[in-house]
Amino acid sequence: MADKDRDLDRRPDPDALLALATEGRRGKLTVFLGAAPGVGKTYAMLTRARRLKEEGTDIVVGLAETHGRSETASLLRGLDVLPRLKVPYKGRELEEFDLDAALARHPQVIVVDEIAHSNPETARHPKRYQDIEELIAAGIDVWTALNIQHLESLSDLVADITGVVVRERLPDTVLKNADEVVLVDLPPAELIERLKEGKVYVPESAKRATERFFRLGNLTALREIALRRTADRVDDQVVAYLRQNAIEGTWSSGERLLVCIGPGALSEKVVRVASRLATGLNAPWTVVTVEAADRETNDVAALRRVEETFRLAERLGAETKRITGNDFVRDILAFARKEHATQIVIGMSRRSGWRHLFRPSLTTALAKRAKSIGIHLVTAEKTQEPQTAKRSRRFEFAGVRRSAATAIVLVAATTALGLLIDRVVMLPNISLLFLLAVLGAAVHAGYAAALFAALLSTFAYNFFFIDPRHTLTIAAPHEVFALFVFLTAAVIAGSLASRIREQADVASVRANALQSLYDFSRKLSGTAKADDVLWAAVTQLHSSLKRSVVILTPSGPDLSVAAAWPPDTDLGVSDVTAAHWAHDKQEPAGSGTGTLPSSQFQFRPLTSPHGVVGVCGYACSDTPLDINAERALSAILDQTATAIDRARLAEQAVEQSARLEGERYREALLSSISHDLKTPLATITGAVTSLRQLGRKMSAESRDDLLQTIEEESARLARFVGNLLDMTRIEAGTLNAKRDWVDVGDMVRSSVDRARKYFPGQSIETGISPDLPLLRGDSVLLGQVLFNLLDNAVKYGGGEPVSIYARRDGEDILVSVTDLGKGVPAEDLERIFEKFYRRGRSDGRSLGTGLGLSIARGFVEAMGGRIYAESPALKKRGTRVVMRFPAAETPAEVQTR
Repeated sequence: MADKDRDLDRRPDPDALLALATEGRRGKLTVFLGAAPGVGKTYAMLTRARRLKEEGTDIVVGLAETHGRSETASLLRGLDVLPRLKVPYKGRELEEFDLDAALARHPQVIVVDEIAHSNPETARHPKRYQDIEELIAAGIDVWTALNIQHLESLSDLVADITGVVVRERLPDTVLKNADEVVLVDLPPAELIERLKEGKVYVPESAKRATERFFRLGNLTALREIALRRTADRVDDQVVAYLRQNAIEGTWSSGERLLVCIGPGALSEKVVRVASRLATGLNAPWTVVTVEAADRETNDVAALRRVEETFRLAERLGAETKRITGNDFVRDILAFARKEHATQIVIGMSRRSGWRHLFRPSLTTALAKRAKSIGIHLVTAEKTQEPQTAKRSRRFEFAGVRRSAATAIVLVAATTALGLLIDRVVMLPNISLLFLLAVLGAAVHAGYAAALFAALLSTFAYNFFFIDPRHTLTIAAPHEVFALFVFLTAAVIAGSLASRIREQADVASVRANALQSLYDFSRKLSGTAKADDVLWAAVTQLHSSLKRSVVILTPSGPDLSVAAAWPPDTDLGVSDVTAAHWAHDKQEPAGSGTGTLPSSQFQFRPLTSPHGVVGVCGYACSDTPLDINAERALSAILDQTATAIDRARLAEQAVEQSARLEGERYREALLSSISHDLKTPLATITGAVTSLRQLGRKMSAESRDDLLQTIEEESARLARFVGNLLDMTRIEAGTLNAKRDWVDVGDMVRSSVDRARKYFPGQSIETGISPDLPLLRGDSVLLGQVLFNLLDNAVKYGGGEPVSIYARRDGEDILVSVTDLGKGVPAEDLERIFEKFYRRGRSDGRSLGTGLGLSIARGFVEAMGGRIYAESPALKKRGTRVVMRFPAAETPAEVQTR
């Protein structure tokens, strides 16, 4: 079983395998790295390119800067060179790399020199390394050159060394993510000699460079930096290979430190020593602590010391981890091999001789079992031990007293019960009663009580039940053996029972914590709003910590209370100041910290992947949080920050969707206006031009036709503009409908007459009920609605007759306009009233701006009516638009009533 678990632990790292799989879908980046200009990066790159060209590789030179060096320029002969893109810039013409031409050519390998170069403002990307990233994403391998001083993280260091501020910079991740780094090195003395010979710059520039940048000390320092960066890059490749192939242990190509700490005072010194050691070796380091899987410690002070040591390690640049297990040595070594550590740094405290004799120290066990990993021991100073030892002895003495009392009570009770039974009946196995006492002590008070109970049971059994009784003398030899077996069995049984009891307690505590976090996670998963997340968080924290909790979120430049439990929780001036500090500095502040400890609350930042989203504070008291509460607090704060970030992203997505919808409407409006106004404008322009140029030569009938066309198209333009203005009034809420007496029959007749003028060949049927009552409304708006409906019916009626009917239906006046076109699908019956929605005709084209029915709905609702559509209307085709208005009582009816 152990071998199976070990095989599972040795599986390849998933992240490393994913990175390896991704490489096959992208191009590869090769960087020719140098310490300074003139070391031969471009020369080495072109030399290698010529060799690949001779081998038949499709390689192209996208851009190569020769800087006037004849030796480098000669290498371009015989290579495919892309023409440069000429870009106007401030009155002159620049020659830049043509990215689009390179993508269109799509070679197997392309050479693009000077990756740190900045592109002109008109280019697609501001930096050349971004052009190269696009080439790599397209599956093209790229070769480029880079001087070490162009890395962003080294800009200030290079400025201090050389006195020259490098303006062309690029992120360090470009070099870190490169598939291959080729170091082109040249001793500083040779580089200076090449500079003097004019092989780097022209003589005037070479003289200035020698006086400022190209000094022996500068070049030596830059060379060291380039060598170190290349070594670090190679070391990363080694680690990636180890993880991809699930190779445990390490190859001593680079140092990696694993630092082991505990609750003792020595841990702080161990971390500081490890930090200095990692800095000197330029090595990454990880600080780890091992927690027992089968028991939960109650020493809150010790747990706080571990947390403080972790925070110190993180400030010094370490990564922190926690390991859970029972065999500390095995777990530490397994983790070290998994992380490919080369050295383990651990503290060695002084131990008494008898303790070392019976139980070897952790450092001794590590030294024996570690094979290829070095052990670095940090010894304690004399001033670091007494206080810790004193506290430990005091704690142990209190535990011994409790264990002894439990053992004495249980053994005494068992002895009394045994004597009572012995008077009634003679039992040869009465010793089993004392095993129950040992098990009871183990379950009730732990291993120490079980051990005391086993010893006391041995003496009590011997004194009261083994002949000769009431003495410690044993007459029969077999009784000695039985007593020894009893003592051994009692110790083993007590040990197992105490272990089971401790594991059950730990499992119960952790199960409760996991259940609480699970319930909280489920609650957050169903919460979509940030406010709901905040209230769920404060109630959960209040339930877990049994303290007042408050969450503040940014509101402009200030912080405001977004949620608190109890709701009447108040914050003082020092509390608000501590909250601002925690938010601005992204570190805990307030009570129990080194910042504003006078505050009644301790505030912690809510940090999400997108930054700090708020601050959470909890009331402090004389009793600090135990380790379980501390872990619950950290877990809830992390989940809360992520949930707030998710909720805000969802809100932003909704806002963005609304903006995109608005953009879609605006684009549709512009498209509709440009399309629908273009035809009448073109017709009017053509008619006016014909009248001006040929008016005298045309007959009177032809001129009248052109004038009529201008009149009709002008009216059409007026309708379009009127529709836009009406929609603007509806959306702005400035539409005020009149409440006059309106004769619906007269409005139907006038609208039909108007429509027949615009559509002289269209058949329009009318039907008006003679008992049609008046309605209270706006005659202008109603006339516009009726004409819009008739206009819409004519457009989509397919040349068939259009009918309009008005009748009374109970307490309502019903007006319907019906066409016999192809109809409207059921799912679109509501959409036809949306802005810019246009149905296609039988020939596939759409007519109008898509505003007519939307305006009709706005006008009808402004007059207190309702409008809807039905389809099919007649004979399984056509569309009927129906309006319903409440019928009004006439003045005569009111007077009669």
